[in-house]
Amino acid sequence: MQLTPRGDYFHGKFHYDSSVQDELITKLCPGDLSDKLWEVGVNYSHVDKVVESAEAGFKTWRRLKPEERANFLEKFKEVAESKKDEIAMAIALETGKPLWEAKTEAGAVAAKVGVTLKESFQRIKKETISEVLPNIDGHVVYKPLGVCLVIGPFNFPCHLANGQILAALLSGNSIIFKPSEKTICSSQILIECFHEAGFPAGVVNFLNGTGRSTQDALKHPNVKGIYFTGSFAVGVKILESVGTDITKLVALELGGKNTTILHKDTNLDHALPELLRSCFLSSGQRCTSTSMIAVHKDIQDEMVNRFVELTKRIIIDHPTKYEVPPFMGPLIDGAAKEKYDEAVELGLKNGATDLLGEFSLDLKYEGHYVKPSVHFLEKVSKSNPYTQQEVFGPNCVFSPYQEIEEAIDIANVSDYGLAASIFTSDKGIYEKVLSEVDAGIINLNRSTVGASSKLPFGGVKNSGNHHPAAVSMIDHTVATVASLETQDCTSRLDDVIGLK
Repeated sequence: MQLTPRGDYFHGKFHYDSSVQDELITKLCPGDLSDKLWEVGVNYSHVDKVVESAEAGFKTWRRLKPEERANFLEKFKEVAESKKDEIAMAIALETGKPLWEAKTEAGAVAAKVGVTLKESFQRIKKETISEVLPNIDGHVVYKPLGVCLVIGPFNFPCHLANGQILAALLSGNSIIFKPSEKTICSSQILIECFHEAGFPAGVVNFLNGTGRSTQDALKHPNVKGIYFTGSFAVGVKILESVGTDITKLVALELGGKNTTILHKDTNLDHALPELLRSCFLSSGQRCTSTSMIAVHKDIQDEMVNRFVELTKRIIIDHPTKYEVPPFMGPLIDGAAKEKYDEAVELGLKNGATDLLGEFSLDLKYEGHYVKPSVHFLEKVSKSNPYTQQEVFGPNCVFSPYQEIEEAIDIANVSDYGLAASIFTSDKGIYEKVLSEVDAGIINLNRSTVGASSKLPFGGVKNSGNHHPAAVSMIDHTVATVASLETQDCTSRLDDVIGLK
């Protein structure tokens, strides 16, 4: 498949001048470093033009009735459905996800439209309260913010950004999509879908580049909504860039140090496949991946031994060129691989022991492949840097407990609070975990990865700033306006006390 960057998209078309290159971005396939996927030059002067385009688009788009905007989204759904194979292949090649997994993400693009129209739309419909005051009706009206900037992640280059884009568009905003510089072409196909669906010029815009493009757009006074999915460190930089500009709404979906609790009554046959997905799906490059596993001492030996043996059987290979479909592909790039190796070493230097031992990877292609790592840590503490650092790779650590309070302490030990799971048949234990674990997503008898678009998706502590995505994403794309309405136009000046 040929991947060809087309540049920035504004005023209803792509703009690319190869003679103007403020910065050159080169993308190699992480599964085969001899395969150069694409190269693109960045033009930083386009930032103002992109914002200008979005401002013009907003003036047109906000005037449409919600039903008219919904019709455009339905057209986008049709186009996205027709392009899902193309989207999947681009995702697989750019991210390194196995093709079967990339197809799941590609299929979710079109499916997200239905959830947004059916579930999210209800949250911003005009509300009327009769007789809120004597002879006066009250209304709650939701108005779009204006130009919204969606800063996408590399691990789900289409799905996560798409949910934010659709919500912002449905509520009447125009959008600028700034993808990760690591996944420009898969993100670009998303924009092509909006273009083919006939969206008015300026409503949807696309901005290439690295951190400088993002910073310039963030600081633009006419950008009013900012939506970011990524690391805590970058989230903090975004807040620092916005500073005291209180006219901007910033919604952050950040990282996690997620815990799965395996209680003494865990059904191991059920928990093992769930835990393998939880720890190693997407090569551990999910914000909801399980990092820490609190295992009850009664089942510790059997659970750990079985998990280790299954981990050794995981197939790792090229995302598209394989004989047997792999469970894991490579990490996104060399920097990610280096950070992963450092994180594994950090664990070993801070009390963790390696449970997997040596095993080799028999790989045909040179890429950013890593082996999964499984550690054991007898005692978890907040002072241990290994229990605090998010490992964006296939690493997990078992830690034993006896009483459920100890497991809850393990889950709460880090400064993150995104996802957690508890495996048990005891609903009382589940309710206790639900009440006392500091996380925005807490599951019973299923993995920490994967979520329903019909529920909020977000974290607490360093995992977000209390603006969850998914079904509630649309809440952060509008301003809430109150209105009092009276039909009794009989007020008289004589009724105003204090007038001569």
